[in-house]
Amino acid sequence: MRALSVTLVLSIALSALCFDCRPTRAANPNFASNQAVIAHYGRAAREKWQKVCAEKNVAYPPRAMEWICSKHEKRLLLFARDHKKHWVRLADFPIIGTSGGPGPKIREGDGQIPEGFYRLTGFRPALVAGIGMDVDYPNQQDRVFNPAYDKRARGRLGKDILIHGSKWSTGCLAMGNDAIADLFVLAWDTGLPHIGLIFAPCDLTDDAMRARILATMPRTLVGHSELQRRYAAMQDAMTRMMR
Repeated sequence: MRALSVTLVLSIALSALCFDCRPTRAANPNFASNQAVIAHYGRAAREKWQKVCAEKNVAYPPRAMEWICSKHEKRLLLFARDHKKHWVRLADFPIIGTSGGPGPKIREGDGQIPEGFYRLTGFRPALVAGIGMDVDYPNQQDRVFNPAYDKRARGRLGKDILIHGSKWSTGCLAMGNDAIADLFVLAWDTGLPHIGLIFAPCDLTDDAMRARILATMPRTLVGHSELQRRYAAMQDAMTRMMR
């Protein structure tokens, strides 16, 4: 197994896998519906994804996907099952805008990006940040852990965490306007129930990186048994992606 961090470095040079995600396009048009977004971006995005999937022996749309956000490296990696049901990396995108640091989102206003296993729950065709997709924060895990760890989080866990366009973020993943168009179409075609999300503090498959990043977090947080279980589960899942 190759460490994910090595793959992150090498992937930058692989133009077939790394889309041009720089926020060079002006703001996305104002769309009245999800269908309008697909009508506008669908053809060009599908041509890209169909080519990538064919090269990786993956059906389009993919039958199952995992999107891994590595916060420290500011990368969003996309994995899909191939025809032999093996996980293969389809693409990776730079995350243009992030906020906060290592560690999960605990409460409203902390500026943190969540950490854990999440799902996409909906499409947003008309945002200040262009277009985007909803992340199901807070999920049940957050609703149990966060107020137990910090009483200030009771009733104030925060909401409206998204993967969106533009380059500004407060707790979200800002992907740039070019990238979000491709991601929106991919998620629409794949279907939200078939896409899992892993939001990790860093490349958890790299032992040295993991130790260095976790050492910057408060001891009461990183030493919490629930968070340790969460990180171990994410590390296992990320490792399986790389086999």
